[in-house]
Amino acid sequence: MSNESSGSSHGDEVWLSAAEQASWRAVLRGTRLLERSLDRALHAHDIQLSEYEILSMLSESESKRLRMSDLAAMVVQSRSRLTHTAKRLEQRGWVTREACLDDRRGVELVLTPDGLREILEMSRIHVQSVRDNIIDIMSAEQFQALGDAMALVRDHLDPEGTSGR
Repeated sequence: MSNESSGSSHGDEVWLSAAEQASWRAVLRGTRLLERSLDRALHAHDIQLSEYEILSMLSESESKRLRMSDLAAMVVQSRSRLTHTAKRLEQRGWVTREACLDDRRGVELVLTPDGLREILEMSRIHVQSVRDNIIDIMSAEQFQALGDAMALVRDHLDPEGTSGR
């Protein structure tokens, strides 16, 4: 809800100005449309963006394995949602779940050779989609400003850095 005057209040609430409301709605709709477009690009591989992100995080780790709790924080998913997603990826032969190497009580998700091959192939499609749908439609300065702004949001909402910067 907005109020025509800049940041005016009604009782204890401070409403959004018309300009703030327009910017906020652009952020919401833009991020949803971007995610939908990135997700659609990966459908050729019968994978969702959330699954791709997990495989990507694993492929970027030196050992191609990450503790499930750490991975859940990195991809901003609940542990139970990550467990369900990991099961689907495991059924495709792209990951395995194994006891942690340094702490046998924990569980790590491990990228398989097939999973690594798949993520390398999918990454070309994903990167092109990122370029087509966000990077190439704005100037380098605009993209940097967007990244800086979202880093502020991330750091405000995750001051402990648990989401893996």
